[in-house]
Amino acid sequence: MSRPALEDFRRIVVKVGSSLLIDSDAGEVRASWLSALSDDLARLHGEGRELLIVSSGSIALGRSRLRLPRGALKLEESQAAAAVGQIALARIWSEVLGAHGIGSGQILVTLQDTEERRRYLNARSTIAKLLEWRAVPVINENDTVATNEIRYGDNDRLAARVATMTSADLLILLSDIDGLYDAPPAANPNARLIPVVEAVTAEIEAMAGAAESELSRGGMFTKIEAAKIATSAGTHMVIASGKIEHPLQAIAQGGRCTWFMTPANPVTARKRWIAGSLEPKGTLTIDAGAVAALRAGKSLLPAGVIRVDGQFARGDAVVVRGPDTHEIARGLVAYDAEDADRIKGRSSPDVMSILGITGRAEMIHRDDLVIGATRG
Repeated sequence: MSRPALEDFRRIVVKVGSSLLIDSDAGEVRASWLSALSDDLARLHGEGRELLIVSSGSIALGRSRLRLPRGALKLEESQAAAAVGQIALARIWSEVLGAHGIGSGQILVTLQDTEERRRYLNARSTIAKLLEWRAVPVINENDTVATNEIRYGDNDRLAARVATMTSADLLILLSDIDGLYDAPPAANPNARLIPVVEAVTAEIEAMAGAAESELSRGGMFTKIEAAKIATSAGTHMVIASGKIEHPLQAIAQGGRCTWFMTPANPVTARKRWIAGSLEPKGTLTIDAGAVAALRAGKSLLPAGVIRVDGQFARGDAVVVRGPDTHEIARGLVAYDAEDADRIKGRSSPDVMSILGITGRAEMIHRDDLVIGATRG
């Protein structure tokens, strides 16, 4: 299978690890490298790409700012160092992107933010708005509150979760190594780089190695795990070297890296998940006009809903039925059952006066709607 071109992708998540961003000896950012990376990002942004950055480095920066000694930190020490480092990290990204006229926003997430439905939707909505405004979300695990029991533990898997949550079509993991090899390259001079992985098989998983950097939590094993998460959700993934300047430009020019391919795309994978993997928590019955609108590719508005049944929360899957009770669609509802019942049949401008808040204009957005579901 031939490798894709970087220009083929619209929404790209770039993961940057601590060992690339921070000089461990000096305890400072690698300014020249980051400047070159920001040039690459600005070029993609200028071409109309939507970019997200998953950046490590808060604990490493905090250690430096606080002049903490080398060695393992206790949990509370890591959390406190992260609190200091997160401010520094956000400022660094704001400055390097701002130098190109690109706005940025910091988003700190924990494991629950991508596992619990309501928090997942809140994070997804915030990121979507930043992208709409052409700002670059800079995302990191919230190390100030995450405990060992509720953390990702590495930003490879976090980046994969962010990519799937935002329906990105490409995830780039910038690494200490330029891709996946069939044997550990440090120990075997004959190790061969694998340029394209069509599917993450048991053989591919067996090639995973261990972390080689003091600052890096994740080795090749976590990158393969990230590939499984990303490709199953319709996101292509690349492992490429971040040790060179202009690493994204190198990928675009056909440099050494490993592409992990997916047979789907984020939209079809997400809709397959909505249609077949989620248990509906309720039902919305809609009028004939709304049925026609949905079949024409529109979102479901409150005005078209004539009945609400079931106990569901915002983000739950619901069945959408026509006035004859025939199932029309399934989707993720934007309101709790009680609020949905209060605004059914009402125009979108009425929602704020009824609920006292500015909610979404749609009861179910078309991106969260699968027409023609017949199961159940």
